[in-house]
Amino acid sequence: MAGLRLGPLLRYIDWETACTATVWVEADRPCTVEVRCPDGASGSSRTFAVAGHHYALVVVTGLTPDSTTPYEVLLDDRTVWPPEQYPFPPSTITTPPVPTAADDGEEAGPGTVRVAFGSCRWAAPPADGHLPGRTDPVGPDALDTLAARLASDPDAVRPDVLLLLGDQVYADETSEATRRRLAARRDLDEPPGAEVADYDEYTCLYDESWRDPEVRWLLSTVPSCMIFDDHDVIDDWNTSAAWLADIRATSWWHERIVSGLMSYWVYQHLGNLSPAEIAADPLHTAVHATADATDAVRRFAAEAAADPTRTRWSYRRIFGRVRLLMVDSRAARVLDEQQRAMLHPQEAQWLREEALFAPGSCDHLLIGTSLPWLLPPLVHDAEQWSSALCRGERGGPDGRWARVGEFLRRRSDLEHWAAFPESFERLTELIREVAEGPEAPATVCVLSGDVHHAYIAEPAASAPAPGAAPTARVLQLTCSPVHNSIPAPLRGGFRFAWSRTGRLLGRLLARHGRTGTPSVRWHRTDGPWFGNQLMTLTLSGRKAALSLVQAKSRRTGTVLELVFDRSLTDDAPSSFSQSTKR
Repeated sequence: MAGLRLGPLLRYIDWETACTATVWVEADRPCTVEVRCPDGASGSSRTFAVAGHHYALVVVTGLTPDSTTPYEVLLDDRTVWPPEQYPFPPSTITTPPVPTAADDGEEAGPGTVRVAFGSCRWAAPPADGHLPGRTDPVGPDALDTLAARLASDPDAVRPDVLLLLGDQVYADETSEATRRRLAARRDLDEPPGAEVADYDEYTCLYDESWRDPEVRWLLSTVPSCMIFDDHDVIDDWNTSAAWLADIRATSWWHERIVSGLMSYWVYQHLGNLSPAEIAADPLHTAVHATADATDAVRRFAAEAAADPTRTRWSYRRIFGRVRLLMVDSRAARVLDEQQRAMLHPQEAQWLREEALFAPGSCDHLLIGTSLPWLLPPLVHDAEQWSSALCRGERGGPDGRWARVGEFLRRRSDLEHWAAFPESFERLTELIREVAEGPEAPATVCVLSGDVHHAYIAEPAASAPAPGAAPTARVLQLTCSPVHNSIPAPLRGGFRFAWSRTGRLLGRLLARHGRTGTPSVRWHRTDGPWFGNQLMTLTLSGRKAALSLVQAKSRRTGTVLELVFDRSLTDDAPSSFSQSTKR
């Protein structure tokens, strides 16, 4: 008798037809998975097998537009979800209204779209490095707290989609419970020690993360979009060519990267795809054409690890008049110091085409990238400085300064967009082109995480030319972590990096590295905020508002406290200002 091992996860809602969704599950043996709704909507799929685990992504059709309907999951005609005496509300699928034609002939999307986002979530704290005697030394989990709030309050407004912007699992920082599972399989004194080694150990991480009762319910009823960051594989993944050469020389890396990409495709990426993309995906077809798809998925992952151009992890989502581009800023890198790029040419072209697609077709453009585009100015300059040293601006690529640059790059995590100077400029110019182009959206928001604090940054405003068309407001919205920690010295360091003195120090580094002046200047408008937190964008027509909540422990229990709540579009929009100062 088949049982439900993990899930269900509600992944995709079709906002164009408003009648299709996808639901991901993991079963404990081969079976037929069916998702059934009381209004007659349904879908079914046979499981596929990878390394002894059994999965299905079910396409649900026949949903009623502009409705919320509960669903159940059946395995071989036996109901397994919701379980008996389930303490949470029914898992539901909420569909938007069908888009209608506006008065000007353009398609008008649903009235309001709510996008919650964040990154960096330990399911449980790592075993080492924390105070003894405390069950959760990093504080309450924001995702868990959000789930508890929505489950307990039927009138609470739910997000239309949850964006998880990286570090959904930590392959290199495992919990005590996971370490015990690893130790039962192998000697942890041998590399890679208490880090995960293979596909089966990756499944332990997803078990730990997604079996949490509150989070399991939340992911069953709020659609999610995901993209990886470094800890989904290893800290500072793909920092540099030298880093890659060093790690490839180890005995364990090949299995780690292949297993990491295998598990990411199965657990995260597959659900990012639309039903049409799933039907066209040759790997999805292949896994259903064999009793054991392990070799097919392993071959795919090995090829993707060896040649990033062979696959695309980036993807597009449409929510009415809101366009979301989720960008792979880890696996798509070019690491040659003389051609260093965050995105290889094909990936960069994809992003450009998607961002510039059909001017006037969206009111808001969201670019999801795990790594912030606009950083604290001192951090930005330090990253550009280290990159300049590594490519040989001071003493050549084999000189002492190049070694200093590589040491600092690895030691200080200097590997965001700023550490890829040409890519930073190209992304800046692309955003400028969208924001100042014909029929520009109301906002262009870059959504990021990674840096374990939250802030809002904005390019400096410049006065528009008389008679010029309105420009989009451009914002860097950074929110991290969902459940993690940041040492007190780093908190002070980030605050200093935003300060006037920090800016001046950054300019000295830029002068030493001969990095030149960025084509954009920016400032922090709000933050920094430290804690376990989530941001939510509320987008209605050409209006936008942003809120930030933090999980706090109080005598009455864990609560979400509102820290920031403000309109983003009531003020005059800003546009890029080219300047010699920031």
